[in-house]
Amino acid sequence: MPFSHLPAFLTSAFADLARWLQKRSAARLPLILTGILFARGRRTVTSWFRAAGITSDFRNAYTTVCATGRESHRVAISVLQTVKPLLGPKRLRLAIDDTPTARYGPCVEGAGFHHNPTPGPAGQRHLYGHVWVTLAALATHEDFGCIALPLQAQLYVRRVDLEKLPPERPRQFRTKLEMAAQQLRWALPWVKERFEERWVVVDGGYAKKPFLRPAGQDGWVVVGRLRKDAALRSLPLPKPPRQRGPQATYGKRRLSLAKRAGQTRGWQTVECEQYGERVSKTIKTFLATWRPAGGVIRVVLVKEEDGWVAFFCTQAQTSAEEILEAAADRNALEQTNKDVKEVWGAGQQQVRNLHSNEGCFNLNLWTYSLVEAWAWDKEEDELVDRSDSPWDSEPRRPSHADKRKALQRDVLHAEIEAALSGRPTKEDFRSLAERLVELAA
Repeated sequence: MPFSHLPAFLTSAFADLARWLQKRSAARLPLILTGILFARGRRTVTSWFRAAGITSDFRNAYTTVCATGRESHRVAISVLQTVKPLLGPKRLRLAIDDTPTARYGPCVEGAGFHHNPTPGPAGQRHLYGHVWVTLAALATHEDFGCIALPLQAQLYVRRVDLEKLPPERPRQFRTKLEMAAQQLRWALPWVKERFEERWVVVDGGYAKKPFLRPAGQDGWVVVGRLRKDAALRSLPLPKPPRQRGPQATYGKRRLSLAKRAGQTRGWQTVECEQYGERVSKTIKTFLATWRPAGGVIRVVLVKEEDGWVAFFCTQAQTSAEEILEAAADRNALEQTNKDVKEVWGAGQQQVRNLHSNEGCFNLNLWTYSLVEAWAWDKEEDELVDRSDSPWDSEPRRPSHADKRKALQRDVLHAEIEAALSGRPTKEDFRSLAERLVELAA
């Protein structure tokens, strides 16, 4: 696949990602990324190599994938710089979530038994494979709504599985909360000066002290789900003028979310934008103190048809509408995780090395973000071609698969134009025809 036929945006982005690697690996990374874009069938690493035209040099290409995994925290800086213009200067919103990928075989490094968040019809409570703690930037498109752009993912290895790692690739145990806090610390130097506010939206599993305290110390505003049995306390009473000692941080009265939700008074209706629509929500909001957060938080109770849910924000002056909108936008990361697995085949790469697994998963994430960034200013007609399906007239935003196919069409169109320019020979026509037949087969 000729690298020169890619759009200028992707050519520049691929080269920017490669600059963090050693020179030999840097020369192969753009070719591998192009192969990821055009890979078909089961997305093994060899399918990437076939699409990229890598044949006898496949061993060095595997070395490049492994090197990418070792330097993923550096390569991710270029991804952040690429998507930064899409985020707006006022408020940066990041999202953190963990997602599993099933693997097979005892020789896959870092794999183990983990909780299965989507048991499915079989009801499997656990799966064997990897768990990835993923950091993504939330960008709002004026037509397509909130889109999560992955920046990096770190592999979570259970403590009992660390002893299975080879001695040449040791790893210190870190919990998911510690990994999430480290990801925010990694992003801080690159976003500190550009954005007025820095928010991070998390699931209820990350609403704990090991994550909330470091995030608050670095100036991040955290929004997330709140457990229904959270140990909340009232606001502290003002200190009397002559009383010695500092002002109390936590109140003395225990607050019960269940009792607050059960009371019929105090509910109000607010309007907010969720999932691209203006909706009305019945809420109850108040301030409380919470030890995991280290002080005052704003709590929002939302009455739903099947009960109630609670959200929190570590910035007390935040409105309930902003909290509900941020909590809804976090679901964009779950959709991204789904697309990365279904469209790009994350987790299907048959590699065993720890760094190679990290390189493969992050390469899928980065390709997702770069394709979304390329399609950001494209019109819907340029991204979706439903001319052969006249019955499919329901309006909806283009899927990520539509954007990937549109990029493929754009690259193939440039390749055809290059072949037809000047005085093409029979060999040029034959080579182009063979490539098109191979892609269509």
